[in-house]
Formats: sequence, C-alpha cells, structure tokens
Amino acid sequence: MHYRRTDITGGTYFFTVNLAERHQRTLVNHIDLLRQTVHSVKQRHPFRIDAIVVLPDHLHAVWTLPEGDADYPKRWMLIKTGFSRLLPNREQRCTSRKLKGERGIWQRRYWEHLIRDLDDFRSHIDYIHYNPVKHGYVKHAAEWPYSSIHRYIEQGILEGNWGSNVDPCCSGRYGEP
Repeated sequence: MHYRRTDITGGTYFFTVNLAERHQRTLVNHIDLLRQTVHSVKQRHPFRIDAIVVLPDHLHAVWTLPEGDADYPKRWMLIKTGFSRLLPNREQRCTSRKLKGERGIWQRRYWEHLIRDLDDFRSHIDYIHYNPVKHGYVKHAAEWPYSSIHRYIEQGILEGNWGSNVDPCCSGRYGEP
C-alpha cells in the first residue's frame, strides 16, 4: 500500500513525530543532539521552523518550506536517521527493523497536516505551545524549556504568562504562515 502525503511546494505544515517506545525520555535527555541534527539538516535542506515543542517521547512542529520545495519527508528522514546515529545502540529492535537495518528509535510514520489559513496556523501554534501543560509537565507553557514559546515571548508575540493550566485559551498575535 502506498501512503500518499500532501506535497504543496512552499507549504506550511504541522507535524507530530513520536518515539517508538513512548515511555522513553530520549528526546529531552539528548536535546543537544536533536538540536545539532535539526540544524545540520536545515543547513543542507532549508526550511523555517515556525514553532516547535520537544517533549520526552514526541515532538510537534510547524515548518514552512521554501518556494518550489515540498520535500519534508526527506528532511524528517534525515533528522530521524541523523539523531539515531548519534545515540548509543541500546534499544530493543523487532525482527522487521533488524532486517531493514533500522534502529528502532522512532515510529516509522509521523503525522502531517497542511496548514490551510491563518486561523489554522494560530490554532496549531497554540497547540504546540500548550502541549507541555496538557501533558502535565508544567503549569505554565513558558516553564517548559524545549519550546519555541520563548522566542514568541521575546518577540512580544505572546505574553510571558500565556498558556497556564487555568486558562488554556489565551490568544496571541501571529504573523502569516
């Protein structure tokens, strides 16, 4: 079966990417390696990270690709492969993964959604920034260190108290996707 992905050149996309073992803390335990890998891929295959949050076992991101480019699957493949190669080889691997030479760090698939308009963009950015509160890691979104919310606060787009577990519907100002 062939899985069809959306491929709009220069599009803005929301992604959810999960570890294979959802109880692990690999992403935050090795955040510097993940950052290094993403930076390296961005250098070779440019894209803009509009928002991102990295949680222990998954991450969410909104990316905008350059005009004429729709190849986000290649970027994710390079990020997932590059990050996995930097980690010690200790994870359990099923026979299928062993036969394919896969490490078993990441789930094979990921979720992507083409951002349709400014409201969709804002909604997904809010979702990303509120996610650590939703999962109970922090009480206020700005307390989570692995989030683009800090950039939004520094730029005056969001207030520092945005996204508490008391009021998750705070509304911020955002640029065009």
